[in-house]
Amino acid sequence: MKTLKGPALFLAQFAGDEEPFNSLDSIGKWAASLGYKGVQIPTWDERLFDLQKAADSKDYCDEVKGTLAAHGIEVTELSTHLQGQLVAVHPAYDEMFDGFAAPEVRGNPKARQEWAVSQVKAGIKASRNLGIDVHGTFSGALAWPYVYPWPQRPAGLIETAFDELAKRWTPILNAAEDVGVDVCFEIHPGEDLFDGATFEMFLERVNNHARANILYDPSHFVLQQLDYLDFIDIYADRIRMFHVKDAEFNPTGRQGVYSGYQSWMDRAGRFRSLGDGQVDFGAIFSKLAAIDFDGWAVLEWECALKHPEDGAREGAEFIRNHIIRVTEKAFDDFADGGTDLSANRRILGID
Repeated sequence: MKTLKGPALFLAQFAGDEEPFNSLDSIGKWAASLGYKGVQIPTWDERLFDLQKAADSKDYCDEVKGTLAAHGIEVTELSTHLQGQLVAVHPAYDEMFDGFAAPEVRGNPKARQEWAVSQVKAGIKASRNLGIDVHGTFSGALAWPYVYPWPQRPAGLIETAFDELAKRWTPILNAAEDVGVDVCFEIHPGEDLFDGATFEMFLERVNNHARANILYDPSHFVLQQLDYLDFIDIYADRIRMFHVKDAEFNPTGRQGVYSGYQSWMDRAGRFRSLGDGQVDFGAIFSKLAAIDFDGWAVLEWECALKHPEDGAREGAEFIRNHIIRVTEKAFDDFADGGTDLSANRRILGID
């Protein structure tokens, strides 16, 4: 068994224009002061990170590592979630997702997609330049508007969408194979890969590509009412990243999983700061230790109620208290009688 690394913090929800959140140096110092040992970097935020420079220059990557090492922390992973979202966008979402793209490709879906692919490839290359072998992202979505089977879907619609999704991602996965980096898709509503069944549909179409893996975040499964512990058992071999995020689901006579178009505050299913929701993290950390997951436990903070700085401060201690330092010996070793084949045969009555 292996001990998880952590605690670490995903910086996306904390980056801003004010100190200490406006530079990698200052936000790294702040994270370290809370007890974090690592940070996951959003590659789209130029206040913290220059993605293209990181893809092109190991010297720059060494500078990034040095900046954080000065505060006693390290880069855990890079994220291209926003760029990955743009690898596949249904026309219904063109305008809403356009803001994720560089200004020069907005309003041009073809150019935007090409830009997104180049960005994800750059993120993968930058990960390798940093000495990291996993990379977090979103799959994007072509089929998501048809998640509910009404009106009746035309025969083959979903299959065609997944065929196209696989076609777009296969060259990216091949590029990841070339540099030895796993692409970890966050299984997330709004993406075409939102549960185990959809991940398997994709995996089949990319020929079980070794680099197609999972970023596990149980909060998204609570909101779908999916068994997040069984998910670990089923997909243990593909789980390579871990977001530690809490959530709760409190259905009423008025709303359930779909939550009636309400705001995050008023939804039956909503994200919460660590320890304030319903996720059984004791069981999750136990299962991850049992499957030899040796990655980072990374806090992704999202909560409609609590202040983010309080969530970050409390989250570091929460993760630290849940990481299991795995044992190197069995608890009953004191009673070990040694190995004796002859004795074993006698005990079993084997002559």
